[in-house]
Amino acid sequence: MKILKANAGALTNFEVLDFLRSRGAGKDPTRVIAPVAPSEYKVFDYLEQSVACYQTKESITDFISKSEKYKLAKAEILNVINIRPSSGVEIDSIVEDCEGRFGENIDELVDMVAEVFPLPTPIETDEGAQEVENDAQETENDAQETENDAQPS
Repeated sequence: MKILKANAGALTNFEVLDFLRSRGAGKDPTRVIAPVAPSEYKVFDYLEQSVACYQTKESITDFISKSEKYKLAKAEILNVINIRPSSGVEIDSIVEDCEGRFGENIDELVDMVAEVFPLPTPIETDEGAQEVENDAQETENDAQETENDAQPS
């Protein structure tokens, strides 16, 4: 690997994850394209568990264009992309003088972040559906037993 331009700028977690994937870092170390350091595996594992694994180049570009009206600094944009804040409190810790700059419009920014970077919907497995069904059946049986105990013999 050759560095073309040192310190060209900060990278989003998505860009780092994309780079590690292109090098072949993953769960199976036998399928690597280039030599991958143990630290790169650790970073890959961390980023696979973060919001970066649900982001796309298009969603990041969309966020950058939609966030122009908020006049966020580059570092603030980077942190919002990497952290994906879901409340005004989280935005307040990322954006300098948030209350003074946005006032009541902070919720608008939170909504825009949620729209551009939606969280994945949990996939319900057949096992999960079966457990819910079993729990409902147990609750119904318990209710019948309680009813039977309450009736005089």
